Amino acid sequence: MADGAYIAPRMPNMGETVLGSGFFLGPGGKGSNQAVACAKTGVETSFISRLGKDDFANLAFGVWKDAGVIPLVVQDSQSYTGSAFIFIQEGTGQNAVLVSPGAASLISADDMDDQTSAITNAKVFVSNFEVPMHATQRALTLARQSRVTTLLNPAPAVQFPEGLLALCDYVTPNESEAEALTGLRVTSVPQATLAAQKLVEMGAGAALITLGAQGVVYCDRGKTLFVPAIAASKVQDTTGAGDAFNGGFASALARGLGDHDALIFGSATAGISVTRMGTAASMPSLAEIEAHVPSFKVVTL
Repeated sequence: MADGAYIAPRMPNMGETVLGSGFFLGPGGKGSNQAVACAKTGVETSFISRLGKDDFANLAFGVWKDAGVIPLVVQDSQSYTGSAFIFIQEGTGQNAVLVSPGAASLISADDMDDQTSAITNAKVFVSNFEVPMHATQRALTLARQSRVTTLLNPAPAVQFPEGLLALCDYVTPNESEAEALTGLRVTSVPQATLAAQKLVEMGAGAALITLGAQGVVYCDRGKTLFVPAIAASKVQDTTGAGDAFNGGFASALARGLGDHDALIFGSATAGISVTRMGTAASMPSLAEIEAHVPSFKVVTL
């Protein structure tokens, strides 16, 4: 997927033109961003997807090569590589996103079966809702059957089949996604704690709710933790911060770190990413993350 990011003071109204102050074209897509974030820490990372046969596909392959991501990709000449329009608010770095998945919307359960070996031999399997639900469910089932650690980033928030969360060791929504999934309002740490507890009651092994500038709340059946967010320097662009967190968290789990240390590692990854423009381009190296890790503290709630 490719991201076209536009920087402006505000979003235009229908029929209105607003003069922007910047533009950035780069690779994107939640799964791709998370794979890049993970691979840049030195963890062997594969990415399963479908692309078109176009310039955006070439852009993706180039970025994956630079980051060290192994592409397990089918190219479809009858469709197009997914793309996203991203509005970034000048001064705050806050964003709004419109996604058109293209070929990614054609990913099937059969595609997951074709990649059974890659899925079942992984240490950690990560998925999201930017691909069709039947493909996500099939991949999580294959991973769970082989006792692979499973992480689901339920974004964008959509209806999902009963029993899906039971396939997930970790589920990682942001505030709005957590609210959509649980029906509980999520704007604060206490509210996020209640929503995380409900997601665990719904079947997830553990729930992590990312709260942007506030931090991240973690809940499993034995403990509830909170990691405040810390940016390495001035915030430039929050687009992809959740992807950075997920990629960093997955990398830490693959390295054998426990939940406590993985939370810090993921938070540090996100904390660096928001100080740079772009999504995949903003993902930090292992050395940068390790230098930023001491800034973070975990609070037991």
